[in-house]
Amino acid sequence: GGFGKVYHGVLNDDQVAVKILSVSSTQGYKEFRAEVELLLRVHHKNLTALIGYCNEGKKVALIYEFMANGTLGDYLLGKKSYVLSWEERLQISLDAAQGLEYLHNGCKPPIVQRDVKPANILINEKLQAKIADFGLSRSVALDGNNQETTDVAGTIGYLDPEYHSTQRLSERSDVYSFGVVLLEVVTGQPVIARSRTRAENIHITDRVELLLSTGDIRGTVDPKLGERFDAGSAWKIAEVAMACASPISKNRPTMSQVVAELKESVSRARAGGGSGASSFTEPAMTAFDSGMFPQAR
Repeated sequence: GGFGKVYHGVLNDDQVAVKILSVSSTQGYKEFRAEVELLLRVHHKNLTALIGYCNEGKKVALIYEFMANGTLGDYLLGKKSYVLSWEERLQISLDAAQGLEYLHNGCKPPIVQRDVKPANILINEKLQAKIADFGLSRSVALDGNNQETTDVAGTIGYLDPEYHSTQRLSERSDVYSFGVVLLEVVTGQPVIARSRTRAENIHITDRVELLLSTGDIRGTVDPKLGERFDAGSAWKIAEVAMACASPISKNRPTMSQVVAELKESVSRARAGGGSGASSFTEPAMTAFDSGMFPQAR
């Protein structure tokens, strides 16, 4: 975890995860306090539940519900042999989006998670996803601007470039990070990869933008899925992801808009239009044409 080791335990016959603060971590204690204070006041089915905590002298620990299937990162990095289906990827993305939407809209003042990445999206035995690790989270002002100046925190590759350069924090910073996660879910590729032609690293947004500009949705989607995805659905999710990951924050959708798009995609997939053999057609861009999302390309 962010500030110490995480152990698997049992409490009153229930499995739990116990995050223990390392004695040497002063930064960790600040994050521990932030996490306890936040999780005691927020409750949502797509946020990991805090069952209890211990703060006695040098013994500092957080006790969470146990998430049996690890992290989204475990699946995307191939640490698990199970390959998530297209429909499962959509549902996990929707779960995570709903958790973020609650932090942004269901909490007063709004909360910015600040470190959205696959390692912080946990998955339970029913493949339900929940946002975790709130040690870096911050409340932001309700004055309509929601742009608090803070020390920049987050993970390279997922960090909103506008927040990085201005130090102005808003909910749209989480939207950027979520867009990057969504691109990983679609492509199964790492966020930063070495260029095959030039001696430099290329960010996932640049790689996907190039593929989409040539109309290559097949080359964009995770090859582990084979033909088991719907091309129209893949186009739509890739476009949503690219809109989220726009370098300019005002061009990004809100998490409420993202949730609406993902709900529609999950419904279509369940109705049989999203997980069968791929049909390679040009994307149906209705949501984007309506102006709900900025064009990603």
